[in-house]
Amino acid sequence: MKRGLLFMLAPITVALASCGGGTAPEGQTEADTVVAAKVAQFVKVPLKADITHLSDREKQMLPLLFEAAQLMDDIFWLEAYGDKEELLNSLPSEAEREFALINYGPWERLNGNIPFVKGVDDKPLGANFYPEDMTREEYEAWDDPQKDSQYTVIRRDAEGKLIAVPYHEAFKDKIELAATILDQAASLADDKGLKNYLTKRAEALRTDNYQPSDFAWMDMKSNRLDFVVGPIENYEDHLFGNKAAHEAFILIKDMEWSQRLAHYMALLPRLQENLPVEPKYKAEKPGSDSDLGVYDVVFYGGDCNAGSKTIAINLPNDAEVQLQKGSRKLQLRNAMQYKFDRIMKPIADLLIVPEQREHVKFPAFFENTMFHEVAHGLGVKNTLDGKRTAREALGASYSAIEEGKADILGIFMIEQLTKMGELKEHEMMDNYVTFLAGIFRSVRFGAASAHGKANMVRFHFFQERGAFTRDSATGLYQVNGEKMREAVEALARELLVLQGDGNAEGAAKMLAEQGVIDPELQGDLDRINEANIPIDIRFEQGPALLGLEKK
Repeated sequence: MKRGLLFMLAPITVALASCGGGTAPEGQTEADTVVAAKVAQFVKVPLKADITHLSDREKQMLPLLFEAAQLMDDIFWLEAYGDKEELLNSLPSEAEREFALINYGPWERLNGNIPFVKGVDDKPLGANFYPEDMTREEYEAWDDPQKDSQYTVIRRDAEGKLIAVPYHEAFKDKIELAATILDQAASLADDKGLKNYLTKRAEALRTDNYQPSDFAWMDMKSNRLDFVVGPIENYEDHLFGNKAAHEAFILIKDMEWSQRLAHYMALLPRLQENLPVEPKYKAEKPGSDSDLGVYDVVFYGGDCNAGSKTIAINLPNDAEVQLQKGSRKLQLRNAMQYKFDRIMKPIADLLIVPEQREHVKFPAFFENTMFHEVAHGLGVKNTLDGKRTAREALGASYSAIEEGKADILGIFMIEQLTKMGELKEHEMMDNYVTFLAGIFRSVRFGAASAHGKANMVRFHFFQERGAFTRDSATGLYQVNGEKMREAVEALARELLVLQGDGNAEGAAKMLAEQGVIDPELQGDLDRINEANIPIDIRFEQGPALLGLEKK
């Protein structure tokens, strides 16, 4: 089944040195060998954390949070594909089953969502949020105030007419059980902010009214445990960009590191004033209660666990909450360190000129990621005409444009903080070269990922402006610091204006023209794959890894 795509980007061709032209091991088909090699590109790492500083009651809460998080994972399977067990039972090999678990379905998320299971059609752009036989024309002609809600699935009634079903009804059994578990966890919480949030989040699951719990989440300050749970991001809906998918993170806060970082959040208003755009594009005031923290993550479930794994979180997405309270930026330190050690450094050693490899450092990677999340709170949330949010105006292009904006403004902010003397003895080349190596890491996520699209656009924008050069003889890249600084400012300006103007046509044009992988870049990505550098990480996770018995 195929539908018209709002924007089509070239998928990444995955080159697998381990299976080129060889014979399959005894008992395996050649197809099994190919899929097994793809599975191996996701290096497995354990999600552990020190919990010795947690109270007995907090340790009692954790198994409950794991149980509720698993329910979010189960719901996401229904949103992304459908019947998980039916799919897994239909697959003939262990490799296909394992790859399906990584991708939450039979389509390769980091390879343009192409099917890897024989006989499977193209992935519906709307995943399982909409009927497969629904046309865009039918949807647009349908008059229902709930059809564009983030928290409804679209189905057909007995007469075949479209209906909008609220999440709390569509997934009633799992939602009610998860809400009950959150109530139980709240009863164990000694931290008043965490108790209030969990109680309100349970009510949000039951009603699909998430704003009160988003405000409560922003009011938490002293909690050592955190739980991101519910329908959050809109990445899975490639048809209209409306539907939020269920996910869950279980997080343990590093209180000392978080206190060090809190200082930067007080600088948001000043950083907003310094944005490289006309005053009208930075007239909104970022919330003053934004929170920047460092966490060890001990569980990924649902949307956030599908395909590429995020290493930082910026929430909530509600524009009104952001304007009133700001947002919280959660840096997932243990996941970030895994990606740097297992992926970033090997890529840099392969593609960056030797004299600049010393600039690829974990502190710079940490800063680039951290300020990416801070930058989501800058710019504009509403179009300048005041009629819509930027998300509504840009539609399906919004996520990729927003991720690109955050990446670019993150680097711009590091430059500004260095000039302000906030970052002492700071070397911007560390951030620039690490940033370039990070593009190669993230661009492998391909056309199906908002982050991958943003990286493709940025790569070509920088290339056109000479921010880096590539030696054709060696295939090695070198950063030009001054031209990189100029390109960062120029792209920041373009993206902020697109959002402020609500220019959906311009956003789609940028993604279509620059969000592509040319043969030269594809060749470099092939070199990475042929070197057997993992494309991403996957997890061993659960209460047992924390020394806790499963509830």
